[in-house]
Amino acid sequence: MGLAVWCEDEAGPFQTVPHPGSSWRPQGRPALQPHEYVRAGTSKVLTLFEPVTGQVQLRSVTRSPNPVLHGWLQESLDAIIAALPPPQAPPADLVTNRAAWQVWQAGLAERFTLPEQLPPLRVLLVWDNLAGHKTPAMVLWLCQHGIMPLYTPRGGSWLNMAESIQRILKRRALDGQPPESPAQIGAWFEHTARGWNQQSTPFTWNGKRRQRRRNHPGDAYAIGGSAAHARYPLLRRRTSHKEWQTSCQMTHKGSVRAEVTG
Repeated sequence: MGLAVWCEDEAGPFQTVPHPGSSWRPQGRPALQPHEYVRAGTSKVLTLFEPVTGQVQLRSVTRSPNPVLHGWLQESLDAIIAALPPPQAPPADLVTNRAAWQVWQAGLAERFTLPEQLPPLRVLLVWDNLAGHKTPAMVLWLCQHGIMPLYTPRGGSWLNMAESIQRILKRRALDGQPPESPAQIGAWFEHTARGWNQQSTPFTWNGKRRQRRRNHPGDAYAIGGSAAHARYPLLRRRTSHKEWQTSCQMTHKGSVRAEVTG
């Protein structure tokens, strides 16, 4: 159908506390983490994810009320739409154009009212079924820009592939790290997202229809957080003879510590 699909989600809050997890260190020099810390606040991340390319857009914030979330989302979606190629064949009439929107509401128990005037449909936006995502002003803005919001059902956040990319970014940014401020957490997330985009991994849907079309069982790799799968396993760091992976108990710097080699 030529429609772009993007998934949106908010992750957090992430606290300024030592986060458990493994880390790569030179042999004989394990990571040290303090046993005391100061709660200096929390950080959240706003995420837009395109499954077909694996590209992610992310912004770190300390709070995410509707004005903050909607402002960032509108800015990001404006840029996404501007980068899309023009529609190949605009709808022949208003009835056909409206039908292209209404097909995405088929079978829903609750449907929002589509505006009378609708532009050509360009983007599908998958996000959670939250009250802040359903404000009349936000829904109207989306429709006016050719974006159809698709809400995951209650208890169905696993349908949103943004959940998976957030797990990956959180693990790579915070595991084994003791952040000292919300700004530092946000900077780590943004740096991790830029690194991911340099060699992004596309995600594919792995529902029952996808499984029936498989040529060989096990030809995809599950990704936690949603029903997303990748065509190949996500790369992990390789070890060398001068490095080891340690999973360490958090304790005071310079004191005796328990270590388990990986």
